[in-house]
Amino acid sequence: MSGSRREFLKAGALATAALASNVPLARARDNARPNFLWLVSEDNNPFIHAYGDRLAHTPNIDALASRGLLYRNVYSNAPVCAPSRFTILTGMYSQTCAPANHMRAVAKLPAMLRTYPELLRSAGYYCTNNAKTDYNCDADPAKLWDASSREAHWKNRPDGRPFMAVFNFETTHESQLFKPTPGRIKPEDVRIPAYLPDTPGMRENHASYYNLMEKMDAQVGEKLAELSAAGLAEDTIVFYYSDNGGVLPRSKRYCYEEGLRCALVVHLPAKWAHLAPAAPGATLDAPVTFVDLAPTLLSLAGLAIPATMQGKAFLGPAAAKPQPYAFGMRNRMDERYDFVRTVTDGRYRYIRNYMPFLPAVQNQAFAWLARGYQDWDELQRAGKLTPAQRRAFEQRPYEEFYDLHADPDQIDNRIADVAHAIRIKAMRSALDAHMIKINDNGFIPEGSSLEGYEPSRGKGAYPLQRVMRVAQAGARRDPRKLATLRKALDDRDEVVRYWAAMGLLMLGASAAPATAALQAAMRSDPSKQVRIVAAEACAMLGDKEESLAALTSLLEAAEGMPVRLQAVNALTRIGPASRAALPALRKMTEGDDRNEYLNNAATYLIQTLEGSYDPHRPIFDLERLLRGTRAAPGRA
Repeated sequence: MSGSRREFLKAGALATAALASNVPLARARDNARPNFLWLVSEDNNPFIHAYGDRLAHTPNIDALASRGLLYRNVYSNAPVCAPSRFTILTGMYSQTCAPANHMRAVAKLPAMLRTYPELLRSAGYYCTNNAKTDYNCDADPAKLWDASSREAHWKNRPDGRPFMAVFNFETTHESQLFKPTPGRIKPEDVRIPAYLPDTPGMRENHASYYNLMEKMDAQVGEKLAELSAAGLAEDTIVFYYSDNGGVLPRSKRYCYEEGLRCALVVHLPAKWAHLAPAAPGATLDAPVTFVDLAPTLLSLAGLAIPATMQGKAFLGPAAAKPQPYAFGMRNRMDERYDFVRTVTDGRYRYIRNYMPFLPAVQNQAFAWLARGYQDWDELQRAGKLTPAQRRAFEQRPYEEFYDLHADPDQIDNRIADVAHAIRIKAMRSALDAHMIKINDNGFIPEGSSLEGYEPSRGKGAYPLQRVMRVAQAGARRDPRKLATLRKALDDRDEVVRYWAAMGLLMLGASAAPATAALQAAMRSDPSKQVRIVAAEACAMLGDKEESLAALTSLLEAAEGMPVRLQAVNALTRIGPASRAALPALRKMTEGDDRNEYLNNAATYLIQTLEGSYDPHRPIFDLERLLRGTRAAPGRA
């Protein structure tokens, strides 16, 4: 064992002891530890030359990769920032601690959990965040970090302290696509995927994306130069990664490669090269996800990894063997509900849609500020899309399976291909086992008292395996499961009843024999979320008057945001008959204290019912957002 490695491991043991006693390490001991610099870009796939993209101009990231490690199959665990950042902060999947699995919510962190900056600070690190938080939970950034602001910087640390510094670049954020970004790449240069229409707006968005990536790459270069000028490059392990997949249409918020695949390059200087699994310049293919970042950081620092962390270290003394799969998820995205789980090995992707009666792409006001979405929506309403381009607006199958090498656009669903039967079975089983292992909270309807790491683990509170069986019976939309779903509608557990009602809704006319049971649930189930789904099912079976009255009653301000939003979504799917709810919907859009998601969903439904909806006339009130007068949490 080399002297440097013995010194590192000794320092790690001392750090662990200090962590247990909450006593910082002495300065002399801290000097033996690596610094960490995280350079984080927002909302981008690896449109990076080092990843093989010949249009991309990213010399700084490419240079970092040439002397570091490039991880080729890297995935966010959620295709959107807030759930992803919860996972990065905690080392736990967001769906293990609902409502962190929904896009912008406030989950309650379990009392025993300590986040990675807290653990590093206890071991003597000076930890800074510049500046995005957006953790989707009740963690207080002021208590997590030594400094968290636009001014936070490793330069401000006390002499001799090792540092962990995060710099977040908003240059590639979704909002930057809302205006053209001219540059090296022109609209005529880009390739439009087969699932998207080739329109001027779509080409503008794609070209802007490349040009924003080039701007972001320059910012990465500035931070690396700053580190080198300070004489700290040889003492600092650098990570560059993107916080979730891209923002081009069918990317961010969706469980395809474009929504989940990210970039990750790690540079370990010579002093710390013994902590790497390969030589500088290597490309690693084993799947890695962001739940692995926190344990990897602790491993590199020589610290113990808490049992609460569900990821696996991929660098350092505690590095686990390469993982075979990467898991991803989708629940509520802004004002629209869905439930998707997925797994990939980097070559193949298996997707499971628990709400396949919903199209993958539902109108979302913030995303629709981009011209590409506006063009796509306009053409689908005009009936001018090809089958591949139209599919995102149609109902989905329960399962999808794609060969990412043969079909990188993921338009050829091979779920019924016997040649892949063994692989599909293995991925199904792996996904089931993963969901059970992490106690996936995604089946719990948002707003239920059962949501959360601790409530969902109460004895008998959340019978996950039974819930999964009922949800699968419904999502497969097999009329032969009618009796099973009808029986489950009387279950003592509210989550089982919710998925029984959802399954009957998805059966459509085949659920007619359960009409009386659905009416009873609509009128008197203790769970308002169950009543909403039952009311929508009754409306689809012809009982519109009572169903609409039940749903409209749940739009009142006294109800919680999740219940009101679920009711609006149900009314939207019911269609023209929902005109009776127009007065209540208009009330939701009045006043400066209105909730962003409720306002957007209600406005869309009002315009649709009145025939005034125009894809090119944004619903999202961007000016009001900039004035800071909306109720929903901040959006960078």
